[in-house]
Amino acid sequence: MIRCTVRHGVPPAMNRLPASLTVVTLLACCLAPAGAAAQTPADPLGDRGRWADMQRQFYRDGEVTFDPRVRVEVPATAEDAMNVPVAVDARALAGEQIERIVVVADYNPILKVLEFEPTAVAPYLAFRIKVQQSTPVRAGVKLRDGRWLVGSAVVSSQGGGCTAPSTGRGVAGWERTLNTVSARQFSSPAGDRLRFSVLHPMDTGLANGIPAFFIDELLIRDAAGATLARIWPAEPVSENPVFTLELGGVQRVTEITGRDNNGNKVLGALR
Repeated sequence: MIRCTVRHGVPPAMNRLPASLTVVTLLACCLAPAGAAAQTPADPLGDRGRWADMQRQFYRDGEVTFDPRVRVEVPATAEDAMNVPVAVDARALAGEQIERIVVVADYNPILKVLEFEPTAVAPYLAFRIKVQQSTPVRAGVKLRDGRWLVGSAVVSSQGGGCTAPSTGRGVAGWERTLNTVSARQFSSPAGDRLRFSVLHPMDTGLANGIPAFFIDELLIRDAAGATLARIWPAEPVSENPVFTLELGGVQRVTEITGRDNNGNKVLGALR
C-alpha cells in the first residue's frame, strides 16, 4: 500500500452559483453539437435510452456497431446513486487495435463519464460513478481503423447522485489529504491487476454553491517512464475514485500521476 499526499493549496474560493447558471449548465450538457453523424444502428436497449443523441455527440466519427464482445457490467439496481459500480471489459476484442474507450450515461446531466486509453494494458477498467436517474451506461471502443464497437447496460436508480454535494467536504481538513494516492498491484484469477484510489471530492458543479472540481487526467507509468494507460475522468466519476486495471503482461507499475481541473497535481509512487 503506497500513500502520497500532495499539498498545493486549497481550491479557489467557492462562491455560490446563481440558479440561472445551473440551468444553463444542465441544458448545455444535454444538447449534442451540430454535425453529420454516421448511420445510426438500432439500439439493443430499445426505447430505454437516448442512443441517437449519444452517437451524434460521442461516436459520430466512424462506423458504429453494437458488439457483444464489449461488456458493460452494472448492478440492475443501484443501492447508492453516488457510488454505482461499473466495469468495462473489452478483452474479448483480442487482435483488434484499440485506440480508446469512451464511457457515457444517457440520462445523466453530464453525459461523458470518462475516457480510457489502454496503451499497454488490457482493455478492462472498473470504477464507480454517480447517476442522476435510471440510465443506460455505454462504452464505445474506438479502433485504430476508425470503427466504434459499443456495449450497453441499464442501471435502475432513485437518482440524485450528480446534484448531491460530496460527503468528504463535511470532514474538517479534507484539503490536507487532497490527491492522496493509495495503490496496490496484485494477482487475481483473471491476471495481474492494479487497483488505486485518489482522495478527491469529484464535484460535478451541479450542487448549489459548489463549482466543478474534479480529476481530469491520470497516467500510469512503468519504471522506464513509459505510459501504460491514460484515464481522463469526468465529473460523474464518484468521489475518492477507485480504479482497477488488468495489466495484461505488464511486469511492474511504478508511478501514477495526474492533475485536477484546478491544477492540483496527483503523484503516487509504487515501491
